[in-house]
Amino acid sequence: MRQFIIDELSNEERANLDTYLKKSLKPGGMEGMFWLQIPDDLLAEAQQGHEECGPFFFALDLARDKLIIELLVRSESNLHCSCISYATKAQRDFLLEFTDEMLAEEHIKA
Repeated sequence: MRQFIIDELSNEERANLDTYLKKSLKPGGMEGMFWLQIPDDLLAEAQQGHEECGPFFFALDLARDKLIIELLVRSESNLHCSCISYATKAQRDFLLEFTDEMLAEEHIKA
């Protein structure tokens, strides 16, 4: 799996990220899992042709001492489809901008 990991989070940093993610993103099906929706104007060609599979998301998993940010574009409704793929450059830039803003706002130094 292609992913970014921000590790060595202190308890305070983890709590700050948890609060930020809970107020900013859609909760996932498991504790600590969050979904960052990809804007329609950033969808790849294969995703644009699969409206029935949308919306599309990045998964962020907040664990005990790390944040795992997946680069796989996921469908909310379909686990096995050709529209599920790794991020394009524009999608990756969107994800990194979100992450950079979140870390700056929450003063994460990990």
